[in-house]
Amino acid sequence: MPEAEPQDILTPLTEDAIFLTACVDPGGEAAVLDLLPDLAGLRRSVGFRYQEARLSSVVGIGAELWDRLFGAPRPAGLHPFRELRGPVHTAPATPGDLFFHLRAERLDMCFELAHLIVDRLHPGVRIVEEIHGFKSFDERDLLGFVDGTENPEGRAAEAAVVIGDEEPDFAGGSYLIVQKYLHDLAGWNVLTVEEQEAAFGRTKLDDVEFADEDKAPDAHLTLNVIEDEEGEQLQIMRFNMPFGRVGGNEFGTYYVAYAATPAVTEQMLDNMFLGKGEATHDRILDFSTATTGNLYFVPSADFLDDPPGPEAPAPAEPDVDDQPDPDDPPAAPEGSLGIGGIGAG
Repeated sequence: MPEAEPQDILTPLTEDAIFLTACVDPGGEAAVLDLLPDLAGLRRSVGFRYQEARLSSVVGIGAELWDRLFGAPRPAGLHPFRELRGPVHTAPATPGDLFFHLRAERLDMCFELAHLIVDRLHPGVRIVEEIHGFKSFDERDLLGFVDGTENPEGRAAEAAVVIGDEEPDFAGGSYLIVQKYLHDLAGWNVLTVEEQEAAFGRTKLDDVEFADEDKAPDAHLTLNVIEDEEGEQLQIMRFNMPFGRVGGNEFGTYYVAYAATPAVTEQMLDNMFLGKGEATHDRILDFSTATTGNLYFVPSADFLDDPPGPEAPAPAEPDVDDQPDPDDPPAAPEGSLGIGGIGAG
C-alpha cells in the first residue's frame, strides 16, 4: 500500500498567513464535504499566478464535526480541546469545527484563497475568527524573542508531525492545536532584558538557550521540554505568527502546533498552565493571555481527495408486534381518504 500523502504541513515559514476558524451549523455539512476534495485545486488556481509566493493550505477538522461528517472511526487522539484552569492562568476551550491555515510569501495570495474558500462554505458555515499573521523581523514574536528555534528538521520533523503505522487508518494525518495569545507589551517592556531572558530561558539578542542548571523553574523552556521514558526529547512543529492592531492596542501570537499525537502538545500546555515541580505556571503567561483554544485532526491529502461519508445506519428490524393482522383489511394509501378504495362501499 503506498504511503498517504500529508497536507502541506512541513512547508517552510512564510512572510504571511491567514488563520480561519469556522463553526458548522446543522445542515452545513454538505458544503464542507463538497469543498474538501476541491481545496487542492483552489490552492493551485491561486498559487499559479505567482509560484514564488509558495502558497500552501492546511485544513483541520474538530471532533464533533468529524463525527457528523464521517462517523466512526474517529482518530484516536481527536477530542474537544480541554480547558486548563490553573492556579493563576486559564487556557480556555472555544468554539471551532473547522480550521484553515493558509501561508504564502504574499498576503494577497492568502487573502484570495481565503475568499474562495469562504465563498464555497456559505451558507451554514460561520467564520468565527480570522487572524492575519505576519513575519516579524528575524522570526521574532512581538515580545522580541525568536520563535520556533526548537522545531525539528528533515526526517525528524516528519516523524514528529506525520502519523505512520501507529494509526494505519489515518496515516499521513496530523494533530493540530491552536491558541490565540494577547500580550501585555506595556508590562513586558517594564522588565529588564535579563528578567525577560529568565522568563524564556534563552538570550534575547543571539537566541542561545541557557544551560539546564541556569534555567528558572518557571522558564518557558523548562516547562516545554518533554521527554519519553528513555529520556529522549519529544518534538512538535510550531508555526506561530505575530498578529495585531496597533490602533486597538492588540499585540499577539497565534500559536500553531502540529504533532503526530496531541499528547505531547497537551503535556506542554499542562506544564505551562497547571505547573510542574516548583513552578505554579509558565512565567510568560503573566504577560501573554490565552483567549482561544482548539484541537483539530488534519487528514492526509489523499483523504481529502476522496473523503468518506458517514456510514448509513442499518435498517431497523421490524417488530413482530407491529406486523399487520392478515384478517385486517389493507390500509388506505398514504394521502388518500380511502374513497373508492378496496372495501369501500
